[in-house]
Amino acid sequence: MGDHCTGSGRRKQFTQICCSQDHNHSMNALSHTNASECASSLPLSKSALPGTDIQAFVRKAGHASRLDLSVKGAKCGGCIAKIESAVNALPGVQGARLNLSTGHMRVDWTGALTGNEIATAVSELGYGVTASGTDSEGTSYQAEERSLLIAMGVAGFAAANIMLLSVSVWGGAGEMGAATRQAFHAISGMIALPVVVFSGRHFFLSAWRALKHGHVNMDVPVSLAIWLAMGVSIWETIQGGPHAYFDACIMLIFFLLIGRFLDARLRRRASGAAHDLAALKNRSVRRQNSTGAIESVRANEIIAGDMILLSPGEQAVIDMTIAEGAGEIDEQLVSGESLPRLVNAGTVVFAGSVNLGAALIGQAISPATDSLLADIATMMEAGEQRRSTYRKIADRAVALYVPFVHTTAALSFLGWIVAGASVREAILIAVSTLIITCPCALALAAPAAQMVASGKLFRSGVFLRSGDALERLAAIDHIVFDKTGTLTLGEPVCLVTENTRKALPIAAMLARASRHPLSRALVTAAGAGPLATGIREHAGLGLEANIDGHVCRLGSAEWVGAGGEVAGEGPVLWFSRGSEPPIAFTFEEQLRDDAKAAVRALETEGYSLEILSGDRPSAVARTAGALGIGVWSARVSPQDKAARLEALRDEGKRVLMVGDGLNDAGALALAHASLTPGGAMDISQSASDAVYAGGLGSIPAILRISKSARQIMLQNFGLAAAYNLIAVPIAVTGHVTPLIAAIAMSASSLIVTLNALRIRHGKSGSS
Repeated sequence: MGDHCTGSGRRKQFTQICCSQDHNHSMNALSHTNASECASSLPLSKSALPGTDIQAFVRKAGHASRLDLSVKGAKCGGCIAKIESAVNALPGVQGARLNLSTGHMRVDWTGALTGNEIATAVSELGYGVTASGTDSEGTSYQAEERSLLIAMGVAGFAAANIMLLSVSVWGGAGEMGAATRQAFHAISGMIALPVVVFSGRHFFLSAWRALKHGHVNMDVPVSLAIWLAMGVSIWETIQGGPHAYFDACIMLIFFLLIGRFLDARLRRRASGAAHDLAALKNRSVRRQNSTGAIESVRANEIIAGDMILLSPGEQAVIDMTIAEGAGEIDEQLVSGESLPRLVNAGTVVFAGSVNLGAALIGQAISPATDSLLADIATMMEAGEQRRSTYRKIADRAVALYVPFVHTTAALSFLGWIVAGASVREAILIAVSTLIITCPCALALAAPAAQMVASGKLFRSGVFLRSGDALERLAAIDHIVFDKTGTLTLGEPVCLVTENTRKALPIAAMLARASRHPLSRALVTAAGAGPLATGIREHAGLGLEANIDGHVCRLGSAEWVGAGGEVAGEGPVLWFSRGSEPPIAFTFEEQLRDDAKAAVRALETEGYSLEILSGDRPSAVARTAGALGIGVWSARVSPQDKAARLEALRDEGKRVLMVGDGLNDAGALALAHASLTPGGAMDISQSASDAVYAGGLGSIPAILRISKSARQIMLQNFGLAAAYNLIAVPIAVTGHVTPLIAAIAMSASSLIVTLNALRIRHGKSGSS
């Protein structure tokens, strides 16, 4: 027997889950090396500068104050730790939480602290900051991505042209005259210098800001290598020397910009969930004013006690209690319940529910900021914050690599000076060391594997939405499925039998007037046909009309006067015609065609499986039994799903959540990794790591490719490390010129790229 759960549905349960985490502890455990790198990736916003009145955006409630900020430039868990620690240290601050994906930061405090002082504390760390909700919010990701793409295009074009000149110099060695060689070097320099300034500014500004705030990052050795190589090349060109390294500078910038651009694009996609949900929360609603007139207002203007009109087919965006009217609502997006629920005066309707019947008047229980949608948004934000603490393979490698590069290059220079070499010769060896150890292969190790794996998944109908999704998907050991719309088609199917076949066309004449899911399923089974005239709808009971002189009814057993029970556990729709005995139309949920095969494949590969659904226990039990999944829970609210995922996490499980509804959005964000089908609503797709369009059969393939990509990443970092172990001693001992170092650096990048291509051909295994 499966595990049953009848969730209470209380929306505030999840708050304890999200707020009780040892957030600061996990943040502070992260390396701050990467934080300085992140802080310098974007220019400081003018709103963070002295004289800008951030205080105008502070909201006060008694002695408490709250400020929402948009922070630019944070890219890792170290950034979160650094920013939150600085703000929490300010007098009176009770809590500061930064969301990495959206850049949204909320600060609560008491006392005389001002919003300007908080913004200044963040900006002094090297991050841009504006008041949340200003015009500049939400544009930084697109602007950064566009800037990187332009810089990458310019660097790529320049690299191609300079390489043509360099190949000519290499090919003409011993035959090309000194004047011709110097002219080729001069032309290369004229192309390279403005390109280095323009395309390399992303690294130079990052390195400068890091150094200005007393930190070092990956861009410091990159910038040193580029400018030292440029300086030596310009000097050699002026002096008529045989070697110049303009090609190495531009190639290095181009390769590094590829990785930086991919990271920016994936981070922009990962920020979409909160914006989608914010758009839903800010939709207009129709409010009944004191005179009884209906006016259209934004949802965020509603306060508790306001009277709201919910028209037929309209989706609620405010939690409300029905004051007038009766009918049925579809709560599938909210709770996962596959059948509508009857509501009347006094019934609570949560945001996200759809009115299927007559118009309803409801009284707002709370503002939009305290609705079920707001709760789901908070769960999503908490999940995104937790994911931002995940230390990617590249982050760990960078933390070790930066001090190694600086130390090696500095010791090379000092060692040769002590040994009696000239300053020029020592600089050349130091430049060779910097170039040969430059983190080009390291920077491409993860993006190359991600790019190839993403391309392979794309061709299979899978779209990744998160930069580190592959690494987290590769670590999964437990999979939680939603039922309705994920394992099943989400719509009931009418079972046509000998007893119901004759009555089906007549019942469909009534059903065509209804939006009820069972009525739609009955119409689908009957096919095209006429609509009865004079149909009368009785809220909560059914439909009635006179057809060919007979009173026909379609609805509940009570409505048609049926007695007894119908075999089976599926939903039933009753039909009566005059004095004839009532007929029961039975329905069942249909499994997706590939559900059984996908479940068997996942179990074979060692994953434990579970179903969490908001639907009825009988419906969930049937689905679990048909698929052979022994652990399942029914009537699970969005908060209950979050609680279950927290419990699994505490047990040490790495959970993959697969769901498609609004009620799954919070769980999708809280899970270690998440997937959603292509037909899911936009918010669920935005909250997940990947969207699959090829059916449930795609899931085993996604997990195999993810494991393959992780293996390739580890191999690439191993290749980069092995390359450095071999190349560094040769460079330090003066046996490599900067030109050879540049070729070796490019070769190392080519090796990791070719290794990543093995994912495309399926030769990397799935371990």
